[in-house]
Amino acid sequence: MTTTIYALATPPGRSGVAVVRLSGPGAGDILGAMLSGGLPAPRQASLRKLYTVQGDVFDQALVLWFPAPASFSGEDCVELHLHGGAAVIDGAIAAIEAAGGVLAQAGEFTRRAFENDKLDLTEAEGLADLIEAETEGQRTQALAQMSGSLKHLYEGWREALISVLASIEGEIDFPDEADVPDALSHRAYQPLSGLLESMAAHLADGRRGERVRNGFSIALIGAPNAGKSSLLNRLAGRDAAIVTDIPGTTRDIVEVRLIMAGFPVVISDTAGLREAVDAIEAEGVRRALDRAEHADLRIGVADARSQAELQDLQGRLQDSDLLVLNKLDLMPDRKDGSGFRISATTGAGVDALEARIESIVRERLSAREMPALSRARHRRAVEAAQAALMRCRERLADASELAGEDARLAVRALESLTGRVDVEDILDRVFSQFCIGK
Repeated sequence: MTTTIYALATPPGRSGVAVVRLSGPGAGDILGAMLSGGLPAPRQASLRKLYTVQGDVFDQALVLWFPAPASFSGEDCVELHLHGGAAVIDGAIAAIEAAGGVLAQAGEFTRRAFENDKLDLTEAEGLADLIEAETEGQRTQALAQMSGSLKHLYEGWREALISVLASIEGEIDFPDEADVPDALSHRAYQPLSGLLESMAAHLADGRRGERVRNGFSIALIGAPNAGKSSLLNRLAGRDAAIVTDIPGTTRDIVEVRLIMAGFPVVISDTAGLREAVDAIEAEGVRRALDRAEHADLRIGVADARSQAELQDLQGRLQDSDLLVLNKLDLMPDRKDGSGFRISATTGAGVDALEARIESIVRERLSAREMPALSRARHRRAVEAAQAALMRCRERLADASELAGEDARLAVRALESLTGRVDVEDILDRVFSQFCIGK
């Protein structure tokens, strides 16, 4: 990393303040070329005039100088807090490039921090999630991950596994030594079992962390004209879906993204479930059934006047799903207690339904004692480590060499989580998702 990179760290366009960051071995020299009177004191904001290559002042700005290694990236770093006009930003970039600065790629600042051991890969991913966070739940999860919640868990597993591996290899390398007890590897059985239990608990979180990142999926299902689109519009607080009296109006899935209980929620209005009258409607029904199958929560909507719709939904919903009897404004005397009695047209009963949805979202997504898997790659790596450890435990009694190899595979899977092993394609994929300037 011999180049010095720069980037605008605030959104482009006119603003009160624009921040330009630099990182690399030449950051101090580049800053010095724009100043008169030498570099400011480290880690202290200093109001200074900034000069072009021709010696003209292009701004008076706050300047911060962070000598290595006490910086975000572990390299010499500079921050320029400029006035946010386009001409000022252009002047700063021209001066930086004239002094040898190179425009940073997406995620390059954070990647340098990772490569300089300022943070591990899970912490870097937490930082990316924090930048993207739109809800309180996302912010809380991202901040915990950026602060090392997953790192400490995975590193703890790794250290325990290395101790297990030492026991196994003690028998392999010194089978005849008097000071090495017989069947030393068998001592590894209980620690392996403890690790497997911890991994199983981590994996059995209902994909909570991934749902916090991507959104809790809710599917509205039911017969045509049951009122699914009207309910979607009522929950969204706007006309997101077309509502008519013509059965089959909704042919494709209509999605609305909301925030409920501090978490992202995606509610999908689906095509009415019935015998399709044409190929287009048939495809809509197929998509509706597929979305319902993969949703985190299904809300069945039935016309309160139709016993047939109610019976059909009762066969499609799971115990944890919700049943809604709609159009109570047309049948106000119905008193049976099954499901939520609402009128999507007038809004009657919708507040109680919405409160129940929020309660379910909060219950399923709120933080637990063990940090949540937040990405599919985390789940795959933990599953790979778990599978290797299960093989390892089975082979302890009669194939210690194979057990040792399985333990090493598990260690490698855990190290891929934190970035201890150099898996270039993983690194490229992770850091390419960052914004420029971070």
